[in-house]
Amino acid sequence: MANTKQARKRVRQNLAASQHNKSLRSRVRSAVKSVRKAIAAGDKQAAAEVLRKASGTIDKIADKNIIHKNTAARNKSRLSAAVKSMA
Repeated sequence: MANTKQARKRVRQNLAASQHNKSLRSRVRSAVKSVRKAIAAGDKQAAAEVLRKASGTIDKIADKNIIHKNTAARNKSRLSAAVKSMA
């Protein structure tokens, strides 16, 4: 365990930050899952709308460095290609 007052405070801060970051990462995964679900349902217009919302969520979290910008771009690219390839 941390011995100094400063180290104890850093442990508290890191715990709070990691919990916050975990919830944001979960929000990204949920957004991706919702787009995949809309694609599976087969409604291209609904999938495009969900993708638009998910892209904003992914960008916001990438801007905060919770996920890497390239990871965000890759997710958005793959989802966009999946929506475009719908019949």
